Amino acid sequence: MASKEREWAIVAMSGGVDSAVAAALLVEQGHDVTGVMLHLWSEPGPGIENRCCTPQAMEDARRVARALDIPFRVINCARRFKAAVVDTFIEEYGHGRTPNPCIACNRHIKFGYLLDMARIAGATHLATGHYAGVRRENGTYRLLRGADRRKDQSYFLYTLGQEQLQNVLFPLGEYTKPQVREMAEEWDLPVAEKDESQDICFVRDHDYRRFLRHYAPDTLEPGPILDREGDELGEHRGLPLYTIGQRRGIGVTWSEPLYVLQKDVSRNALIVGPASQLGSQRFLVENTRFVADHPPSFPARVGVKIRSTSREAKAMLHPGPAGAVWVEVEKPLRDVTPGQAAVFYRGRDVLGGGIISSPNGHSHEESAGLGWRELPE
Repeated sequence: MASKEREWAIVAMSGGVDSAVAAALLVEQGHDVTGVMLHLWSEPGPGIENRCCTPQAMEDARRVARALDIPFRVINCARRFKAAVVDTFIEEYGHGRTPNPCIACNRHIKFGYLLDMARIAGATHLATGHYAGVRRENGTYRLLRGADRRKDQSYFLYTLGQEQLQNVLFPLGEYTKPQVREMAEEWDLPVAEKDESQDICFVRDHDYRRFLRHYAPDTLEPGPILDREGDELGEHRGLPLYTIGQRRGIGVTWSEPLYVLQKDVSRNALIVGPASQLGSQRFLVENTRFVADHPPSFPARVGVKIRSTSREAKAMLHPGPAGAVWVEVEKPLRDVTPGQAAVFYRGRDVLGGGIISSPNGHSHEESAGLGWRELPE
């Protein structure tokens, strides 16, 4: 690592306002700063670009670097991104799960490959424009939610542990989005008014169903639509085309609205039912990672989010098989979806998280034996 006398931060730049202000704040704080943009995989074809690294985004990032008088580089990691993010995205859908590619990108590309490259180059830190925070206390690094709860992006960062956090900076952690816009205007940064995109960056037309039809047609085998009793109600067009909790587009007429309850890959069956059958109060989370590099003492009272935009729910964590954890929530959650991340919080701290494996719906009476209410706050 470089000498501690002068900190050198490599800033992952997207051409947007958040990474631009993150870089500007570090310059103002006296860091040596280098801006880096990753060139990621995009679907082949003339004029088709990954939305995170379009030619316009690259030019915007260069303009910001010139305004801040910092070096700027583009690193091509299209092949790595394709293998770690895109291929995994396709594979997960093929297994009946609904993946979150942004979490995979943060884990393997930004805070995997790019962080490794920053260390090899001699940088002391990798910084990004995420709305999150890092704080060191008693020799341990804490991952914190962003102060702006409406923009908080800590959900996508739960895979970061002590080894990564010691060299990571999130300069925007204590700011709100309006404040970031104001700073960009004050510094006359050329992207101060630029809009932001939150779609899957490598799907050119925002249509993941079209993407799967083109790149993984073998995953779209038609099969039966069944109710919970096993009665056949119709035929689906391929399991990846449906999501848990979906109501529209199922293609079955019934006496009351039907929702997707489950995707049974072993039978290639779509399980549907009325709204009264939606919801899980207990579910298994696998591939768990914890910020402290070890789980909390079980049973543990936490808050849990099963989507980046979902409301936090009160929950208890219990040990599961092979390092997995069982999550029991106070009230059933409607859209517990295999493949999505469940992220655990305690106050502003991110404790960790994992991938939802199997919802196991139980009524409160059935699961009350775990006794989450008896534990102290």
